[in-house]
Amino acid sequence: MIRSIGRRWQLGFLAASGLGALLAAIAIGQEKAPETARLGKVEFKVECNGAAQQTFNRAMALYHSFAWKPAADTFAAVAKADPSCGMAHWGRAMVVLDNPFVWPGNLTPAKLDETAAALDAARSAGLKSAREKDYVEAVGAFVRDRDKVEHPARLRAFGEAMAKLAARYPDDKEASILSALVTSASFDPADKTYANQLRAAKILEPIFLAQPNHPGVAHYLIHSYDYPAIAKHGLNAAKRYAQIAPDAPHALHMPSHIFTRVGHWQDSIEANRASAKAASRAQFDGHHATDYMVYAHLQLAQDKAARQALQESLATQAVDHFGAAYAYAAMPARVALEVGDWKAAANVALAPAAGAYAWAKYPQAEAINAFARGVGAARSGDSAAAKTEQARLLVLRDVAKDRKLGYWAEQIEIQAQLVQGLSLLADRKTGEAIEVLSAAAKREDATEKHVVTPGPLLPAREILADVLLEAGKAADAQREYEAVLAREPNRYRATFGAARAARQAGNAQKAKLHFAALVDLGRSADTQRDSLLEARQFLARK
Repeated sequence: MIRSIGRRWQLGFLAASGLGALLAAIAIGQEKAPETARLGKVEFKVECNGAAQQTFNRAMALYHSFAWKPAADTFAAVAKADPSCGMAHWGRAMVVLDNPFVWPGNLTPAKLDETAAALDAARSAGLKSAREKDYVEAVGAFVRDRDKVEHPARLRAFGEAMAKLAARYPDDKEASILSALVTSASFDPADKTYANQLRAAKILEPIFLAQPNHPGVAHYLIHSYDYPAIAKHGLNAAKRYAQIAPDAPHALHMPSHIFTRVGHWQDSIEANRASAKAASRAQFDGHHATDYMVYAHLQLAQDKAARQALQESLATQAVDHFGAAYAYAAMPARVALEVGDWKAAANVALAPAAGAYAWAKYPQAEAINAFARGVGAARSGDSAAAKTEQARLLVLRDVAKDRKLGYWAEQIEIQAQLVQGLSLLADRKTGEAIEVLSAAAKREDATEKHVVTPGPLLPAREILADVLLEAGKAADAQREYEAVLAREPNRYRATFGAARAARQAGNAQKAKLHFAALVDLGRSADTQRDSLLEARQFLARK
């Protein structure tokens, strides 16, 4: 009987006072108060007194780097400095809405209610211009009728309201920046033209030239370009963001989204090491950054460094947040799967331990664990165990559907299909396995990865290529591995697979090219993988 999100699988606004300022400083990983923290330059005009205006600019700088707790504390300081500053409560409403790139998964009914209450407080405190009222009503379009209207329709209304706001006040670049944020976050995962993302980038690029030290512009450009086909356009913003806001852990991490997309692994490691070091243990940022760092280490055959980063993350305070939960599940799974340790993958446990928080809250994170266990079991020849994990995945898919997490329901179903295909392989039904895996690869190609992850645990097309190579279809396998590399440049397993497939297909030139790339990836390896030895031996004979 499957009890997916229970039993054995469940392992698991301060006042603006001196204390509040100290805690806000700690929350962004610094010993300095927010007034002196390096957060970039933001000028957001509000009809409030001078002290409140200055503090409001700092609060928005924190918001633009998704530093939620210190931003909330600083907006509270705005309200204390000027109780008639209604925009302080608008800012609090924006903070409560959290990361728009994770919507709707992070928007509980309680959060939406709190947002609406903050907007009411803004209206009561005082909005001294039509512009300020327009800001409040734009957010109001998102939370109004929240109990009757589904998220996609309300999100469209929010985007339309922000676009009208930006058009109505063309000199207010903050309106344009926030409009671009909502536009970029309102993407369709199946849209391969990246229409909304590129529309947002078109708004942001000229502002970046005019305001090169604005944290939000650099941040949202990175998000807008965080897709394989357009990632190279985000390198300028990626290289600048950490310099703009070096005291914001998220600003230190975000460049790695672009570095990952283009395969710049060492740059990703350095960015995430700095972010994890700066992040508070009471926030998810450090665990999220560590997951990206683990992924990058593994692409350079730095297995010891990956395990050390994993252990350091798990040794810190457990954080009840989706971003942290995903990292907890993904990191140990990556360490096992990337090196093909199928037995370890089949037995990977959920961490942190039981009692830290309820894993049932995050079906899309727990599914990572089920997927890893299913792949590991099937590749170890244990078809029965793999089918158990497949069934668990289908339960988690249904939970995601019930919670209206449509994107994640689709991703979990793809994971279940991949485990099904590998189970068929374990049952020696190779032809059927290839058909199922091919279908899963097409489905995965049709969507994009979520911002919470640097990439799939194992790309569906890479799994398909592995099976094709084992079935003696080397040319077909080579084509599939190279398709993975087109989307995930410098991915270690795909590079090795492409080299072996090319060699078996008799394509010595391509084999040499891919083996040389593998040796280059492993030049700073801290582990002697057999694949590196094989690559060096092949090149030595040429």
